[in-house]
Amino acid sequence: MCLLCSDEKAYAAYMEYLDAMERQGKEADPDKAMDAVLDMLQAAAAKPKKNASPFHCDPIDE
Repeated sequence: MCLLCSDEKAYAAYMEYLDAMERQGKEADPDKAMDAVLDMLQAAAAKPKKNASPFHCDPIDE
């Protein structure tokens, strides 16, 4: 199964990207759109969470 089918956030980001490209009058290349969406999702995942507790510890690898 593809990433877009199994992840609602990825699918929503992909559709939002395509809509933004159409609003600008540009034709969206599906491969470039997928790359852009993956980059956006990776950047969002790398951001520290604002609601994270300062008392939260990372799990210890055993």
